[in-house]
Amino acid sequence: MAAQRIAVIGSGGIGGVLAEAAHSAGHQVTMCVRTPFDRLTLETPGGTGEIPVSVVTEPGALGEYDWVLLTTKVQDAASAAGWLRKLDGGRAPIVVVQNGVEHRESIAGLGLQAQVLPALIYVAAERVRPGHVVRRGPATMQVEAGEISERFVELVSTDDLSARTTSDFRTAAWRKMLTNLAPNPITALTLRRLDVLREPDILDLSKGILAEAVDVARAEGARLTHADAEKVLSDYIEKFPPTNGTSMLYDRLAGLPTEHEHITGALVRAADEHGLPVPLNRTLLTLMRALRPMRMPSI
Repeated sequence: MAAQRIAVIGSGGIGGVLAEAAHSAGHQVTMCVRTPFDRLTLETPGGTGEIPVSVVTEPGALGEYDWVLLTTKVQDAASAAGWLRKLDGGRAPIVVVQNGVEHRESIAGLGLQAQVLPALIYVAAERVRPGHVVRRGPATMQVEAGEISERFVELVSTDDLSARTTSDFRTAAWRKMLTNLAPNPITALTLRRLDVLREPDILDLSKGILAEAVDVARAEGARLTHADAEKVLSDYIEKFPPTNGTSMLYDRLAGLPTEHEHITGALVRAADEHGLPVPLNRTLLTLMRALRPMRMPSI
């Protein structure tokens, strides 16, 4: 593929990983950010290096692009409206890379002309400070099959990021939800990393949370079983280092809003629509809503 001009909205862990992949694939990358930084540094298992990207802090400074990658959390999508409207000429597809099941809904009210491509990413990545991202392993992506999907897969696939299309994005999105519904709020509430899942009581709690989730996912049309939930938990315990964290934990430690309304909240809302009881997830949502912002240390 010829070099493409790619705008990445958001400079968190996912934005940094996708900027790295796009650059490695030979493309020109511009990062659209609120907090400026001089350079993008990626710390990976293979070493630490700088990714040559342009950094823009005002939508008015943008030119024309071939692709737009939205990597903000769902709750921050509205704050990206200025960027999206400036970039929306109807030609550059918008790839929405988010957790949850609200990819299209998160930007539906903006009246954009561009094609929207929902995308999921699996990667252990953390922004430790503006312009510095730690990627602790390779990344994989799934995108909704369609007219532009194969082009996007070719666009970002590298040795460290493998992307593929799926004809059943609903199931894929709900399967990704299973990976977030227990670990994310539990780590954010306990301020512990994945080691907390190895506590017997926490493991039992996690099993109950995901059992509720599978019932809701199936009611929503996802082809999941309770074996899928069991595999999610076994993977967290057997395959992921206990020192890894989650996006909600990282956001809470950074004093940022967490995406609980769009993960646990989305699950509870869907359960209510189908008349399904989800007492464990409802309790987690209540506790997440009650959290006070953490006071950031002075620098």
